[in-house]
Amino acid sequence: MDQEKDKYREILCIGAGYVGGPTMAAIADKCPGYNVTVADIDEKRIAAWNSDTLPIYEPGLDAIVKKTRGHNLFFTTDIPAAIKKCGIIFVSVNTPTKTFGDGAGKAADLQYWEKTARAIIEYADDDKIVVEKSTLPVRAAEAMSRILQSNTKGLNFEVLSNPEFMAEGSAVSDLENPDRVLVGAMQTRSGIEAQKKIVAIYANWVPKKKILSTNVWSSELSKLVANAMLAQRISSINSISAICEKTDADVNEVSKAVGMDNRIGPKFLKAGVGFGGSCFKKDILNLVYLCDHYGLDEVARYWEQVVLLNDYQNRRFVKNIILNMFNTVAGKKIALFGFAFKADTGDTRESPAIYIGKMLLEERAELNIFDPKALENAKKELKDTEGKIEYFEDPYECAENTHAIALLTDWKEFADYDYKRIFDSMAKPAFIFDGRNMLDHKKLFKIGFNVFPVGSEPMKHL
Repeated sequence: MDQEKDKYREILCIGAGYVGGPTMAAIADKCPGYNVTVADIDEKRIAAWNSDTLPIYEPGLDAIVKKTRGHNLFFTTDIPAAIKKCGIIFVSVNTPTKTFGDGAGKAADLQYWEKTARAIIEYADDDKIVVEKSTLPVRAAEAMSRILQSNTKGLNFEVLSNPEFMAEGSAVSDLENPDRVLVGAMQTRSGIEAQKKIVAIYANWVPKKKILSTNVWSSELSKLVANAMLAQRISSINSISAICEKTDADVNEVSKAVGMDNRIGPKFLKAGVGFGGSCFKKDILNLVYLCDHYGLDEVARYWEQVVLLNDYQNRRFVKNIILNMFNTVAGKKIALFGFAFKADTGDTRESPAIYIGKMLLEERAELNIFDPKALENAKKELKDTEGKIEYFEDPYECAENTHAIALLTDWKEFADYDYKRIFDSMAKPAFIFDGRNMLDHKKLFKIGFNVFPVGSEPMKHL
């Protein structure tokens, strides 16, 4: 009995990415009675987790990894040994949108997820609790359960859903003080018992009223719906920014007025160049595919429009740059301030900067790129893109001799730069296109810039 109890105090997470690494670090920090192992086939990634330079940037993450690593938090490439040892296995592998076959462009690509399930079957020699941490389509747990239960060893695997709701840039604080923790399980006796074991982990630091126990399908769908609704709010205010620019209204004033309605609230009502990151677009398209599968055409088209509007906002921003720079950017240098999809992260997945940068290059612009944390990822995103691109470690060098600055990420430090110095170093007339509406536009105009916010009247000297 004691051996069985100890088994469930050994936690494994397969996948050492943006979700698996921080989540397991938080669990190790808050649950000293558990041993937590993070395993991945990527040797370079695991080496980075075991070094002083972690593979991802998150405020506060360094501190908790250094505190727990080697004590009750371990990083390894030996997945077979970790599977054998641990009673609870979180699966946090990549589930990108399919680029081939049925559902291409919308459905989740589950090949890595299935390979992980088959590895668990191969190396397990006793019963396990398997927890979906990756964002997966509804009823994926049922499919995983069927694969796992097809084992010929007579083993039982309980499959649960425990979606993550942390936001990049605030992952550590979101994990330490979550709005809610969702644990979905099959509504069988053994499923509910497994659910209690996962709830017990989070109960070490999360108030019980914030831990929701649901059926597994509600848990899976809740993750998709949460991201879809957040993205919907961003696309909604961005659609209004287009109207504001045509009518001389100010989207910031509209957003403030609307957000003061306590039925609506102010969050995610900030106009900009659009949403990015690994989750929003992928999860909405997954929801669209699910609705199409069940014949809910009107529902599918409704959610699909959220993504289409986001793409439109990217194109509209670039069109605005071209139009106001005398209908051509060919041969002109444009500085991109920011390449991460949001501040306080180095993650560039689905960043608006990727699409805006590529569109500008297609117009024969030359790009200078600066980002405090995402330069290496920016290089990877644009490595096969034709055109002249330079990368800079210093924002002042990045802006020198450029014709325009396009601010694409809401890093707080961007508001504190010496823009008089920047203006003096630029070609004239000098333009700033503030894609995050975070700069002092009146001050920039007085310096001499032609200033173009999103969703409000431009300030032009021309």
